[in-house]
Amino acid sequence: MAMNLGTADDLGKLILRLTLGILILFHGIGKITHGISGIEGMVQGIGLPPSAAYGVYLGEIGGPLLLLLGWYARIGAGLIAINMLFAIFLAHRPELLNLTPQGGWALELQGMFLFTALALVLTGPGRFSLNNR
Repeated sequence: MAMNLGTADDLGKLILRLTLGILILFHGIGKITHGISGIEGMVQGIGLPPSAAYGVYLGEIGGPLLLLLGWYARIGAGLIAINMLFAIFLAHRPELLNLTPQGGWALELQGMFLFTALALVLTGPGRFSLNNR
């Protein structure tokens, strides 16, 4: 029995949601277990209050959980995208235009997370989700 295009599309979105959600959630778990003092210093360094660092929990815990459940997944993906923009700006800005010795972009992982999140904001979670938003 052949898979129809709608089902394949929804399975693709499910795979993207689960992959991005799980991988970003690992970063969030790291923040829970090791704290965010380094991020507090970085946000303070650009003139934001240290409490702004707590936004990382939205992007690395809240967003991934929304993606994994497929419940307001576009919002979850948006939180991850915003989180990745902050991560690139705060922690990886010096590497933005760098290549690795192998020729890859120095920020390819961060870029993959950012653009996968943006793709999910645009496409939505697919049929295999708690809601289709």
